[in-house]
Amino acid sequence: MSLKEKLYIQCVEFVDNRFQTIQNTINEIQESLQSETKSSAGDKHETGRAMLQLEREKAGNQLSEISKIKEALIKIDISKSSKNIGLGSVVYTTKANYYLAISAGELEVDNNKFYAISPNTPMGKLLIGKSVGDEVVFRGQDFIIIEVF
Repeated sequence: MSLKEKLYIQCVEFVDNRFQTIQNTINEIQESLQSETKSSAGDKHETGRAMLQLEREKAGNQLSEISKIKEALIKIDISKSSKNIGLGSVVYTTKANYYLAISAGELEVDNNKFYAISPNTPMGKLLIGKSVGDEVVFRGQDFIIIEVF
């Protein structure tokens, strides 16, 4: 299995875990709403229901966000390699290693650390279109792109 495949799979697992967590939260809120309906009455009841409705709306928004992230991940072609950095690129620099896909934080493959970042992040925007030998300055630190694939 290639490095890109391993990074991609870790990103898919990250998204699936987030999706499952949000889905569980929504299910818990639904159960709470149903038990709230059965057990109480009055102002306290209305406040409790309103709070649960807000929580459900927030979880719904998170579900929508994770769906967008999943769609972005589907667009990545792990078999494609380019000299210029783009979506799906693995980038080695003098400071850190990056995988341009989704913002999934730090990933580890074969004892090497990579930061999975979205092309829309400040760092992602700096890297897009660059190639080996290019210098990038981020937050006052200079680094050079060593390898791209």
